[in-house]
Amino acid sequence: MAKSLEVVGDRWTLLLVRDMLRSPRRFQDFQQSLPGIPPNVLSDRLKLMEEHALVTRRFYSDHPPRAEYVLTDKGRELGVVVGALATWGSRHVHRQTALVHAECGHPVELKYFCPQCAGRVPGATVELRRRSAAAGAAAKPKAAKRS
Repeated sequence: MAKSLEVVGDRWTLLLVRDMLRSPRRFQDFQQSLPGIPPNVLSDRLKLMEEHALVTRRFYSDHPPRAEYVLTDKGRELGVVVGALATWGSRHVHRQTALVHAECGHPVELKYFCPQCAGRVPGATVELRRRSAAAGAAAKPKAAKRS
């Protein structure tokens, strides 16, 4: 978990992800939606996110050069982290908010699911483990042998 926090654990990164979950964003969009973020910090966070393949930068103007930032599939996976923090915050910090289904307006819940067991799993039975070398090898397809 510590390695993951090195990439996304600062004050601003998950807020940038939250904003990009809705749609691609331009630098000035972030400055408007995140009051208080210094421009140099915003620039550094976006560069770090790009280095870690969480976002891609797309240029929409050549003269002057202007770009928008879009989450990659890897970056989109952080949506569940944003949702988990929003859920926790609505329970313990900002109780007048809730994470809801946009189509019906009812609260949603985040749950663990085990595809092997085909069922929901209580959080108390979930733990972080290192993958064994055998499990890691099984997850990767083997290269064909040359004769």
